Amino acid sequence: MPEIVLPDPSLVVLIGAAGAGKSTFAARHFAPDEILSSDTFRRMVSGDEANQAATKAAFKVLHEVLARRLAAGRTAVIDATNVEPSARRGLLIRANAAGIPATAIVLDLPAATVLARNAARPARVVDMAVVRRQLGKLRAGIDGPDPVIASEGFAAIVFLRDPAEVDAVAIRRRPAP
Repeated sequence: MPEIVLPDPSLVVLIGAAGAGKSTFAARHFAPDEILSSDTFRRMVSGDEANQAATKAAFKVLHEVLARRLAAGRTAVIDATNVEPSARRGLLIRANAAGIPATAIVLDLPAATVLARNAARPARVVDMAVVRRQLGKLRAGIDGPDPVIASEGFAAIVFLRDPAEVDAVAIRRRPAP
């Protein structure tokens, strides 16, 4: 069984397209109060987690809560697509300001798997063109001999590329240095 060892406290940034299983992964491995979900913050500010017009306000509040959690020495897990470097940059700035290490967990599942999971969602299905764009942005950030994500400042980057691997992974925490 693969194991991810996380410093405690830490910032955990989940990265993956809609339908990759980030929320399921977060719920399986982290306490509810540790998870800062973009959908939850959209629902808080607008009453509707799917309201993309509320995204800017939602992330403003999410970043405020994140800064407070990290300043208090508490682990935070960001449950959002985070497929663009600009989305990750602000998170890393807050972790660095608090002296908290950041780990990226990339759910880099096959595109066919992600698209099928998104289509099978019981509640909110994200438009397939949007998911394909997210998958393209993910590829752009992690592929090649010098992937963008490698230079962003994460203490560790973990790639999960198979649904069975995602299901089997265990998380272990160790005191942060």
